[in-house]
Amino acid sequence: MSTAMNKDQASQAPVRVSFRDLVVEFPTAQGPMRVLDGVSLDIRQGEFVSVIGPSGCGKTTLMNILGGFVQPTSGQALLDGKPVGGPGPDRGVMFQEYGVFPWLTVRKNIEFGLKLAGNKVPKSEHAAIVERYMGLMGLKDFADHYPKHLSGGMRQRLALARAYAVRPQFLLMDEPFGALDAQTRSAMQDLLLEVLQTEDKTVMLITHSVEEAIYLSSRIVVVTARPARIRTIIDLPFGYPRAENLHEDPRFAALRSEIRELVMQEYAAQARQSLRLSD
Repeated sequence: MSTAMNKDQASQAPVRVSFRDLVVEFPTAQGPMRVLDGVSLDIRQGEFVSVIGPSGCGKTTLMNILGGFVQPTSGQALLDGKPVGGPGPDRGVMFQEYGVFPWLTVRKNIEFGLKLAGNKVPKSEHAAIVERYMGLMGLKDFADHYPKHLSGGMRQRLALARAYAVRPQFLLMDEPFGALDAQTRSAMQDLLLEVLQTEDKTVMLITHSVEEAIYLSSRIVVVTARPARIRTIIDLPFGYPRAENLHEDPRFAALRSEIRELVMQEYAAQARQSLRLSD
């Protein structure tokens, strides 16, 4: 299934991820700090789900549970019906900080994950896979360059290529384009959508950008100020493929206003929490 699947088809797709009453608490000097509070959410095969809410509300923690980096205090995180026990090659992760190795060339960065035992990619296939993703990301001319010689957008294309090369079923993205300028960010969004048309992926995106969430997603999950609870889930009315003129659609503008208002209400709630804590 690709992100070109329409809404009716998507509703029939199997559930791959189930969060059930997730609670996460971290120890602090003042006692346990609750970050997630009773989060329940299903993600179906081929969906592009964005999670949006105030800074520090727990969005990244939710993604890290699916990535296998954080274990819930209570509740369950299920992947294909089984508890998420740790990281795995079926989940590729992209962070805002690019996540590329400065001491490896573009070619070697992409190949790195293929060499890990958990990925089990035959060595005979490495070169073809690396060439494919360098081509998709427009990096062939920079195959033997190091990341320090690349622009920010190119480093992020490299990070995307490396995440895709190991053939994960899930792509987990935490503000991957947040450090880019507006034009490069827009180009990266279009590149992501273009690649997803040819790849069978399910995507979970953490973002602060309402426009980015609307442009990329099939569903948007708006979460509250910490501790994060699901405030609302919005199904996007737009099909795939998508193009820049989607931003001119009146429905896009209406959704942008609606979601911004929801997020600003949660920022206001977060500010009130901070005032109470400082009293």
